[in-house]
Amino acid sequence: MDGGGESAASSGIDVSVILPMYNASCWLDDCLQSVLEQDFQGSMELSVFDDASTDDSRAVIGSWTERLQERGIAMVISGHNSDQPKGAGYAKNRAVIQSRGRFLCFQDADDVMMPQRVRLQFEASLRNPDCIVGCRVRRIPEGSTERYTRWINSLSQEQLLTQVYTSHGPTVIMPTWFFSRRWFHKVGIFDEGGKGVPEDLLFFYQNLRLGGGVVRLEECLLVYRYHELAASHFVLEETMWNLRVEFLQERVLSQWDSFTIWNAGKQGRKLYRSLSPVNRKKVKAFCDVDENKIKKGFYTYEETEERPKPRVPILHFREASPPFLVCVKLDMTGGGLEENLLSLKLKEGLDYYHFN
Repeated sequence: MDGGGESAASSGIDVSVILPMYNASCWLDDCLQSVLEQDFQGSMELSVFDDASTDDSRAVIGSWTERLQERGIAMVISGHNSDQPKGAGYAKNRAVIQSRGRFLCFQDADDVMMPQRVRLQFEASLRNPDCIVGCRVRRIPEGSTERYTRWINSLSQEQLLTQVYTSHGPTVIMPTWFFSRRWFHKVGIFDEGGKGVPEDLLFFYQNLRLGGGVVRLEECLLVYRYHELAASHFVLEETMWNLRVEFLQERVLSQWDSFTIWNAGKQGRKLYRSLSPVNRKKVKAFCDVDENKIKKGFYTYEETEERPKPRVPILHFREASPPFLVCVKLDMTGGGLEENLLSLKLKEGLDYYHFN
């Protein structure tokens, strides 16, 4: 799967908008109008791949061909007619393969771009050639997934890296991604496992493995729609948990001789139990602010077949030492956790990671 590299190099097209599509007819007019209204002065192309839609999505796309071409936006449309969709990863890969732009702007059919999105992300990608470039979003309906949306929009540049292991997924969300075709070739195609596979998280992790960066523009450049048919709803929590633990162990814990888990409660203990035997032995303590947990003195790993059963000390955070795995929902502590981190002067270096 070559991604059309040679044709892209000589096509003269600056940006391909990558639009995978499945039963999206009710949203497509808003989506395509936003593509039409881009203020980008370079050359653009819309690459659509239909993943076996059973509604009139293809007819809606076809009705926009003339308007987009009059605006100078080339179009390439294809798809398949199998009995079942093959999934977001498959559709994205095919849309990329048939496209020709030097840069790829990923767009979900149920979302809407702000007029300056392509221009600003194109400029940012020129400055950050080996990076996934994202942006802030506005969530609709207003008030849906408030905590998630707040997280998307509020991460600092440092947190884009320290929070890559959290339950929310990629620290810049897939519907806002923009990067070069060259970098896509470097990272590799999206996983094509289909429904239930978080292809965006797997690609995001591979980007980091290969030394890729993560950048989020401060501008809100996407209206991000929430609805019950979104593909992300079909990914099991346990699937996400296992992938996060695996990547955490690979990227961080393999480099640490010992560490402290910040949270002696349910989530912290689950994280401890999920670690490999080698990494469990590196846990020197749990730490917490809850006096009831601290009074217990130790956490005993009862489920293990090891003898004697491991007993891990539970300390007050001021008595604990870094590095830390912070296994706490950061925005549900009233700012207390961030104050505690600051008081230990952890913000000066990357000697902590979030896993919440």
